[in-house]
Amino acid sequence: MPVPLDVVIVWHMHQPYYKDPLKNEYALPWTYLHGIKDYFDMPAIVEDTPGARAVFNLVPSLIEQLLDYANGTAVDQFLVKGMAAPSDLGEEDRIFLLENFFSANRQHMIEPSRRYLELLYMAGEGKPGSARDRVRHFSDQDLLDLQVWFFLAWTGEAARQRYPAFADLIAKGERFNAADKQLLFTTQRELLQAIIPLYKRLHEKGCIELSVTPYYHPILPLLCDTRQALTAMPRVTLPAAAFRHPEDASAQIRRGIEYFREIFGFTPRGMWPSEGSVSNETLAIIADCGIGWIATDEEILAKSLDGGLGEGRERLYRPWRYSCPQGEVGAFFRDHQLSDLIGFTYSKWDAGRAVSDLCGRLHAVRSRLGGEGRVVPIILDGENAWEYYPDNAYDFLQGMYRGIADSPQLNLTTCSDVLSRTRFDGRLNNIFPGSWINGNYGIWIGHPEENLAWDLVAMAREAAVNASPSVAAALASGNPAVDPATEMICRSLYAAEGSDWFWWYGDDHFSPHSDRFDRLFRQHLLNVYRLLGQEPPRQLLEPIKKKSPAGLIREPAAYIEPDINGRTSGYFEWLAAGLYDLTRQGSAMHSSDRMLQSFYYGYNRTSFFIRIDGVQELSRLLSEGDVLNLHLIHDREYRLPMLKQSEEGLLQVRENNVWVPTSGHCVWKIARTCEVSIPLETLRLSPKSKLFASITLVRDNEEIGRWPTDASLTLQYAGAEIELENWLI
Repeated sequence: MPVPLDVVIVWHMHQPYYKDPLKNEYALPWTYLHGIKDYFDMPAIVEDTPGARAVFNLVPSLIEQLLDYANGTAVDQFLVKGMAAPSDLGEEDRIFLLENFFSANRQHMIEPSRRYLELLYMAGEGKPGSARDRVRHFSDQDLLDLQVWFFLAWTGEAARQRYPAFADLIAKGERFNAADKQLLFTTQRELLQAIIPLYKRLHEKGCIELSVTPYYHPILPLLCDTRQALTAMPRVTLPAAAFRHPEDASAQIRRGIEYFREIFGFTPRGMWPSEGSVSNETLAIIADCGIGWIATDEEILAKSLDGGLGEGRERLYRPWRYSCPQGEVGAFFRDHQLSDLIGFTYSKWDAGRAVSDLCGRLHAVRSRLGGEGRVVPIILDGENAWEYYPDNAYDFLQGMYRGIADSPQLNLTTCSDVLSRTRFDGRLNNIFPGSWINGNYGIWIGHPEENLAWDLVAMAREAAVNASPSVAAALASGNPAVDPATEMICRSLYAAEGSDWFWWYGDDHFSPHSDRFDRLFRQHLLNVYRLLGQEPPRQLLEPIKKKSPAGLIREPAAYIEPDINGRTSGYFEWLAAGLYDLTRQGSAMHSSDRMLQSFYYGYNRTSFFIRIDGVQELSRLLSEGDVLNLHLIHDREYRLPMLKQSEEGLLQVRENNVWVPTSGHCVWKIARTCEVSIPLETLRLSPKSKLFASITLVRDNEEIGRWPTDASLTLQYAGAEIELENWLI
C-alpha cells in the first residue's frame, strides 16, 4: 500500500511583551484582542474538526501576558476606557475611543455590522484630526455602542459559536446598555481563562503538539555573537560594541522551558527558535537543553547543503537531524511557498477553492517525490492572517484540516510523531546562520537604529554586571535570582533582548505604533538603571526611532520582482521596496478622504514598479468609470491613466500642454491593491536620479482626490548599484 505524505502544520503564537516595567501596565492591547480572537479560535477549530492535528508553538512571554489578562490583574488603558461609563469620560478619553476603537479590519470586522460602520462614518473614517473635530457629535449612547462593538468585533468565530452571549450581542446590534457591556467583558474573561486549559486538553488527547520558544523571543545567534551576522551579510555594519553572551541565549531557552513546564506540567520536545534564527552555536545550546526538534526556513537548508535543495526541491521534504557534541536535534524546514499562500494569498479566495489548491499542491509533492520518509512542514504565524479571511478563517481552516485528514495519500501529523517513526537518517553537521527572512539577520541588525539599540543593551548589561555581584552571578548562571531586585534586573535585560523591538527599528517595517515599541524597549533598559540606582545614559532618554520626512518609511533596498496581479503574493514580494505612508501626507480633497493608505515603489533592471494600497480593497473603493492617474516627473511630466476594468496602456507625456502617448507599454492590475509595471527605458532614468510621483482620482471628469495634497513623493532611483550597496534587506 502506498505510503502517505506526512504534513505538519506549525502555528507560531507570539506577541511582543507589551507590559511596561515602569508603569506596570500594558502599552498596547493586542495580546488581549488576539486572545479573544485567535489564541482561543485556533485550538477550538482543531477541536471542532475530526481528524485535525497541528503543532502550536507558544512563546512563554505570551503565555505570561494571557494569564495576566485571564486572572484580571492586567492593567490596560484600552480595557479601562472600554469598561468606563461614557458619562464618566472626559473629552480626551472620548477622543481616545474615536482614535483607537476602529483598530480592526474594515472589510471583515467593521463592515459586517451596520452600526459599527455607521460609527466609523461618524468618526470621519480615521482621517487624521477628525476625532477631535467630531467627538462632540457622539452621544453617550454612540460611545457605548462603540465600546461594545470594538471588543465584540475582535471575538473569533469559534468563540461566538461556543459562547452564546457574543451571538446575542451581535444580534442586538445597537443601543447597548451597561448590562450588555458587563456581559461582554465577563464572557471574554471566561474565554481568556479557558485558553491555556484548552491547549493542555488537546495536547493530552493527542490532537496537537505543544512546543516552545525562548522566553522573550530573542534572536539567539546574535545573543551568542553579533559577529555571526557577517556570514550571511559580509558587508553589514555591526554595532560599535561586540555582543557575545551565549549564557543569555541559554538562559532564555532554559527559562522558557521551565515556565512552559510550570504551566503545562510536561517538558516540550520541540522549539521554533525565535524568527527561525539558527546557528551552530545556538543549536548546540538547544540540544544541551534537551529539546528534541527545531524548525526554521527552507532557505537555511538550501544554504547548509552542497547543491542546495536538490532537483525538485526533494531535500526540503525530509525530517533532518542536526548532530553536534551536545547531542542530536531533529530539524524541519518550512515550505516557504505553501506557508505564504496561507498567510497572504488564500484569504482573498473562496475557502473551497483555497483548500482545493492547497491539497492539490500537497498531492503534487507526493506524486513527484513519493511518500516514504517525506514530510511537508507548513509554518506561519498563528494569529495575524485571520482578520483578512471571512469569519476569522473558520471555514478555510476546517476545510484545510478535513481536506488533508480525509485524503489517503496525506497524513496530518506532528513533528514528534514524524521523528518517532521516520527511517530517514539524513544528518546535518553544519547549519547556515540565518533566520526565516532572507536566510540572514538583516531585519534585526545593521541599520543605525538597530545597532544603537544593540549598543544600549550591551551598555545596560555591562552596567548591571559591574554594579552588582549578585546580578553578575545571576546573568552568568542564567538561573532565577533569590533577590527580587536582581531577578527584575535580569528579566528587564532579557526582555530588551527580544526580537520585536529590533523588528520595528530600521527601514524594513512600518507601524503606526513604532514610537510605543521604541518607548517600551527603552523602558526595559531604563528599569535596569532605576533598579541599580544609577542615572541612565542620555541616549536612552531620546527616541531611537527617527521620524521620516513627509510620510517616508523607507527607500528601496534591493531589486524587486513583483507579480502584477493586484494582490500581495507573499511577504517578500515588496519587502525590499520603498514605502510612503499616504495617511501622513495629508488627506484627499473631500469625498475620498482616507481612501489611499500606502505607496510602494521599486525596480529591477528593466522595469519600474509601483503599488498603491487603499484603506480597504481598492477595487471596492473605485466606482465604474473612475480614473486613477499616476503622475511622474523626471525629465518630462508623465501620466498613466488607469481604470479597474482595463489592465494595460501606454504611458503618456505632456507636450505643449497636451497628453501624448509614448511607446512605453505599461501593465497594471487593480484588485485588492493597484500594482503597476512601467518600462525603465521610457522614463529615461539614470543611476542616483530622482523621480517625483503623485496620484489623482478623477470621477465624472472631476478630480476628487489627490495624494499627496501638496508636494510630490520623492522616489530615489539608485540603478544597478542598489544590489551592491544595500545589505539591509
